[in-house]
Amino acid sequence: MTRHGITRDDAVATVAAAIDAGITHLDTAYCYGEQGESEQAIRSAMKGRRRETVFLASKCGIHWEAGRQQTVDGSPQRLVREAEESLRRLGTDHLDLLYLHAPDPAIPVEESASALAKLLDAGKTRSVGCSNVTLEQLQQFASVCPTSACQMPYNMLQRSLEERFLPWCQEQSIGLVSYWPLMKGLLTGTMERDRQFPTSDSRHKYPMFQGEEFQRNLDFVEALRPIAARLETTIPAIVLAWTMCRPGISSVLFGATTPEPGR
Repeated sequence: MTRHGITRDDAVATVAAAIDAGITHLDTAYCYGEQGESEQAIRSAMKGRRRETVFLASKCGIHWEAGRQQTVDGSPQRLVREAEESLRRLGTDHLDLLYLHAPDPAIPVEESASALAKLLDAGKTRSVGCSNVTLEQLQQFASVCPTSACQMPYNMLQRSLEERFLPWCQEQSIGLVSYWPLMKGLLTGTMERDRQFPTSDSRHKYPMFQGEEFQRNLDFVEALRPIAARLETTIPAIVLAWTMCRPGISSVLFGATTPEPGR
């Protein structure tokens, strides 16, 4: 299996290198890979390493249908089934954190939360979270299931959570786990101004990658370059450090495709 030129061996080597470099929080999901390739790669990378040295987080509630169609299903039966399968793929008897990957519009979020609460009570996961929710959905979820974390997009260019979402999480002692801290490469300082995104690239749908807004965002990134030079570091390092230091942020997720540093 390859995806964007990345083989299974590449994935396993990258995860193994991350663990060896001191990364302890591994984030995956039932739907990362049509056949659970992400979770299986983590299991392979964990061979010969102590389970307790790694914090394993996964998500349930999204799966693949025939024809490469992703489907959201938050029904309790489906969530339990996916969680059990994730445990088998990962080769462990428990997760450290299990998220509802996304609310199902056809299922009250409280019903999904109830299923995860039962998995928590059964010891299948040591904590529960939810992802891609509105503040109201998070509040409904937390009213049914003890909630330790919420995973949402948050970065220098996407800060709307600061108004109500993050303060409420802080009040409730719910950790905010940030994804897209580099906003799909936009905050890396390596994107060309004339970059065009094909329809196969999801970035073509985001206004921040289009027209004048794209150019303004690149102007913002360029303003970080002299700061990085003065501190003798890189733009991504500054962006990640800024994100990790923001009030209420518990963890920052970012990916890698190769075990070699700096690539």
